[in-house]
Parts: sequence; structure tokens; C-alpha cells
Amino acid sequence: MKHKIYSSFCCLLLLMLFCTGCAGTKPAADTGEKPYMSITDDNGRQVTLLKKPQRIVALSASFLEPLQAVDASIVGRPSSKTGIPESAKQIDEVGAVYQINIEKVVALQPDLVIAYKGMHDKFVASLESNNIPVIVVEMKTYEDVKEKVRLFAQITGETDKGQNLIDQMDQKIEAVQAKLPKDSKRVAILHSTAQDVTVQLDGSIAGSVAKMLGFSNVAADSQPLDKNPDAAPYSLETLVKQNPDIVFVTSMGDMASLKQSFMDNVAKNPAWQALPAAKEKRIYFLPQQLFLLNPGIHYPEAVETMAEIVYPGVFNHDK
Repeated sequence: MKHKIYSSFCCLLLLMLFCTGCAGTKPAADTGEKPYMSITDDNGRQVTLLKKPQRIVALSASFLEPLQAVDASIVGRPSSKTGIPESAKQIDEVGAVYQINIEKVVALQPDLVIAYKGMHDKFVASLESNNIPVIVVEMKTYEDVKEKVRLFAQITGETDKGQNLIDQMDQKIEAVQAKLPKDSKRVAILHSTAQDVTVQLDGSIAGSVAKMLGFSNVAADSQPLDKNPDAAPYSLETLVKQNPDIVFVTSMGDMASLKQSFMDNVAKNPAWQALPAAKEKRIYFLPQQLFLLNPGIHYPEAVETMAEIVYPGVFNHDK
């Protein structure tokens, strides 16, 4: 009798253990949740965001205003003396734009990092190894800006705000274009630094603005530099042959000293004086905040500024 009771007890115990084991290996229920969104960035990388980003680190100052315009929650930005909007100055800094401190980025625990193509590509692997999604984007031309406003608006879920912003920018630019005389201008765009001078092509900021105004860039078909597809080698002899109606100059560094040095060279160099645009004082320096740094959502201001320089009689209103 005892043996039967013992055998029954053992069978019951084995059954309980089997049921417990079955319960422990039951697969988790499928919630049916889908990733928040998938993005193909400007390096052709496919990046999947599992949830809506609540902590974004922007590695370029150019991204700040477009992100803020669509209600992004930015927790980190680059250090810079220029290009940082007042509304973003309280945001934690993660190092200079060319010297990003990845440890600071990681410490902010972002759920998305937005990097600038050609500048921050080297940080992608390190960020991904810390399980931080990162998208690499480019923002030079006006079309780039509109495309990124749409993307940022999709990321934040504020697509209407993004489209409204794009519509406003388009309307401002169209208003400037509508006032332009029908004649076309042939322009040259030089970029001057303390070390050298290059010629800007249509893909540059100033080149993009000139194209929107219907100006013809005399260097548009020039062979670009190996390390800069938006610039070509400078030759004064070639410039004189091209004979542009207007010469625009962008500069990096102290504007006052660079302008003085550049114009001194123009005045003293006989080759420059052979150029009608130089003799007739049609050399214009473009403001750095709109043409050296990417103007972002201020592209309409850049368009109007260049138009006012060329046609002061048409755009002579007070700003």
C-alpha cells in the first residue's frame, strides 16, 4: 500500500514539474508592434527607429533650427561661437563640430544622433556599438534643406508643421523671384581664405542661391577639386577670360581683414583691372552668416540678400 502511495506521489510530482517546464518555455506573446520608422540616410544606410526619438543629439548647428521648428527634443549640440540660435544655447554641448566628444554624446543617452555627411561619418561605428541609432545627412542646397525639414518632421511626427514651414519658405523665395528683372547675370563666386582662393560651383551655398535667382555661374562646368565637389581651382587668367558681370566673394575668417587684403590685391593687380567687374566695382562680399554657414530655414533671406546686391533699385526697401 505504501508503495502504491509513493508511486502515485512520484507521478504527481513529475506531472507538476512537466507542466511547470511547459509554462517556463512558452514563447512571449507577439504584441504586433512595428518599428516607429525606417530611414535611408544620405550615405545610403538603412536605419530603423524602434520608437519615436525623445532625446536627439544634433552634431551640426545647421540642424538645430529645422529640428526645433518641428518640435524635436534636442539634448545635445556642437560647441560654436556662431550659428547657434538663442533658443538652443542652453542645450548641452558635445564638443566642436569638427572635434565631437563621443563620450559626451553617449553620456547624454540619446535615442537618435544626427550627423553631417563628410564630417561625422567616422563616428557612426562607435555610436552604433553603443546601441545609438545615427543617421548621416547632408544639408547644403535649398532642396537639401526642404528634404531635411520633411525628414525631421516625420521623425517628430509633426508633418504638418514641416510642410507649413516649407510652404512659407517657398512663398518668400517666389516673391523675390517675381520681382527680378528679365535680364540674366553672369556671375563668378570666389571663396577666399587667408591661405588660398577657390571658385564655388552650383552645389555650394552661394552657387545654389545664384541658380535660384536665374544667374549663370561662369564656372559651372569647371572640373571640381578632388576633396571638394562644390569648388574648383582658381585662376585669375581664366576669370578674366570668362568676364563675369558680377564677382561674389565668400570668406572664412575675419571678414574685415580678408576684405581689405582682397581688395588691395584687386587694386594693385593689372590683371584684375582688366576685368570690367573689378573696374566698375561690381565685386561684392556675401555675409558669412548666410553664405559661409548653411542658412538652413533662412535660405529665403540669403536669396533676398543676393538679389538686393545685384538689383538695389528693385530691392531697396527697409528691412
